[in-house]
Amino acid sequence: MSATPTRAAIASVCAALLLGGLKGWAAWATGSVAMLASLADSLLDLVASLVTLAGVRIAAQPPDAEHRFGHGKAEALAALFQVALISVSAAFIAVRAVQRLAAGEVAAQAESGIAVSVVAIVVTLLLTAYQRRAIAASGSIAIKTDRLHYQSDLLLNAGVIAALAAEQYLSLTGADPLFGIAIALWLLWGAWRGASEAIAQLMDREWPEAKRRALVEVAAREPELESLHDLRTRTSGSQDFAQFHIHVPGTMSVAAAHALVEKLEQRLEAAFPGTEILIHVDPAGHVDHPGDTLREADEIEQLKE
Repeated sequence: MSATPTRAAIASVCAALLLGGLKGWAAWATGSVAMLASLADSLLDLVASLVTLAGVRIAAQPPDAEHRFGHGKAEALAALFQVALISVSAAFIAVRAVQRLAAGEVAAQAESGIAVSVVAIVVTLLLTAYQRRAIAASGSIAIKTDRLHYQSDLLLNAGVIAALAAEQYLSLTGADPLFGIAIALWLLWGAWRGASEAIAQLMDREWPEAKRRALVEVAAREPELESLHDLRTRTSGSQDFAQFHIHVPGTMSVAAAHALVEKLEQRLEAAFPGTEILIHVDPAGHVDHPGDTLREADEIEQLKE
């Protein structure tokens, strides 16, 4: 079965349901704040995974009359919703850990919590491996953010094991809530990274410089292309967009200019599958935006420098 974003999102929902049930029992049995934090995280994983599923399904819909550029930004919105949930989860964990630390409470029945955490680590490893395949195939930002959260769960579950073992077997009172606070801080860091990428998509941030340069390099291999300017790129979900202007001789016929554009589009689409390419033709010497060096700079000349 191929690892599509939708199937990866369904796998996340199933994993969250399984782990939520196991951790709910373990939190009740042990009274551990670290396990409670892990339970809260898994419950939020469930909500986040459901939102991710909705996001990738909406993003996969083809363009329509009201969304001519497609629905890819639904993934970034889903990612931001996940970030909000992660932040709430981290705040709850931190508050509960401080309360537990102040009260001097000690976790019990460490064996149950440790066993559940080991199972959680195995399930999470399998899920993140499957998500990695989906990301490689689609570039989905929603699945990427979901995977980031589940990767943090690996440390979270390892932290729960360490906290329970430290309190139960090493008699290190306070280890459990301290690990809870550390987990909360780690979740906040993950939320910040996820938010940064989602906001970059919503703000139509340019591709990374290396990817932009690679596109120019591919375009420059076309013998008839002399210049390329006003290159603008963006990403929406798993869909990439690139548009630019080219100069052609003023005497070139419309048919010849069209044929050149067709060859360029085919060359670029082969090198960047799934990218929508839009090329505008200008007669040689024409300046669209006088004085705007950002838009008029010749990308091919810059490549040679």
